Amino acid sequence: MASESHESEHPSVTLFRRYLRIRTVHPDPDYGAAVAFLEERARELGLGCQKVEVAPGFVVTVLTWPGTNPKLSSLLLNSHMDVVPVFKEHWSHDPFEAFKDAEGYIYARGAQDMKCVSIQYLEAVRRLKAEGHRFPRTIHMTFVPDEEVGGYKGMKLFVRRPEFQALRAGFALDEGLANPTDAFTVFYSERSIWWVLFISTGNPGHASRFIEDTAAEKLHKVVSLVLAFREKERQRLQSNPHLKLGAVTSVNLTKLEGGVAYNVVPAMMSAGFDFRLAPDVDPKAFEEQLQDWCRAAGKGVAFEILQKWLESRVTSIDDSDPWWAAFSGVFKDMNLTLEPEIFPAATDSRYLRAVGIPALGFSPMNRTPVLLHDHDERLHEDVFLRGIDIYARLLSALASVPALPSDG
Repeated sequence: MASESHESEHPSVTLFRRYLRIRTVHPDPDYGAAVAFLEERARELGLGCQKVEVAPGFVVTVLTWPGTNPKLSSLLLNSHMDVVPVFKEHWSHDPFEAFKDAEGYIYARGAQDMKCVSIQYLEAVRRLKAEGHRFPRTIHMTFVPDEEVGGYKGMKLFVRRPEFQALRAGFALDEGLANPTDAFTVFYSERSIWWVLFISTGNPGHASRFIEDTAAEKLHKVVSLVLAFREKERQRLQSNPHLKLGAVTSVNLTKLEGGVAYNVVPAMMSAGFDFRLAPDVDPKAFEEQLQDWCRAAGKGVAFEILQKWLESRVTSIDDSDPWWAAFSGVFKDMNLTLEPEIFPAATDSRYLRAVGIPALGFSPMNRTPVLLHDHDERLHEDVFLRGIDIYARLLSALASVPALPSDG
């Protein structure tokens, strides 16, 4: 029954819907209300609560369940509080009402990305504490701002701070994606974002003449070369059933600028591209490729890199790795299928991996279409509740990983 009264609703689902109603939506997220909600959870669960203001108005909230052996590194469970904007007219229900339909689907911005995971962490800890468990390793839950716009006033700043070092994180979990099949996806690395602007300069003049060496002609060459590269990578992905999107480099033309009037040949035009580099791409070689494209287009063509990520790291998914063995062992025990992949976009995991903390991106949503950032983002309450079961098992396994050389 999906009645709007909560009499028959599982309390974890009620809590999830409460969190979804907090409007942490860009461009002006209500972080204050989210932090207050999390402080309330800490009091209710008897957890330590620390607030770290990493930039004015940007607070990372850390909830802590101490382990029995403080010498061991901790388990870090990360999630972000912010959600992307909505186009309300395209939604079947108010995106901040957390409406639950008769089938048990909860419609809300953040239902998949990633307020579900935040509450699943909390409810798994609640369950484990209620059952009287204690684990050797401390569990920290971090709730960060700003992820949806790059994490620059969130995790990027937090990892540089003494409060972060004091957490002594040995291993981290962060967000993943839904999987429409029976399997669960786990992400052990991610592609690097490069935003590249090609600038072409050439001879200007009156648009009635055949002017030689124009900015447009040369820009056209660059664009053609980049799009030919795009097609090559697309073919590589399509021709190999073992490759997933994260294993190839994608690129899209996202900005074209130039021109002053219809009858004037412009002296300058530019094209902006969003590249997502696969983890095995050598950044130096890739930058040389950009140079080659400019040279091939002719004199007066250059590029600027507006954003590039150079700290691509891969978390071990080798059975000999104790963290991976503990994580994947839970799925073997539960007889669930796990599909390791490279994340096609970017998450806060990249900042954690860059400072040497192995991290896996995982959201326990199988048999669920990928609807993050989409209209009618939704999650079934049964999938949500099953996720709490899975996290309870994962936390037990990961917080019990025996002492490692790195713990010293």
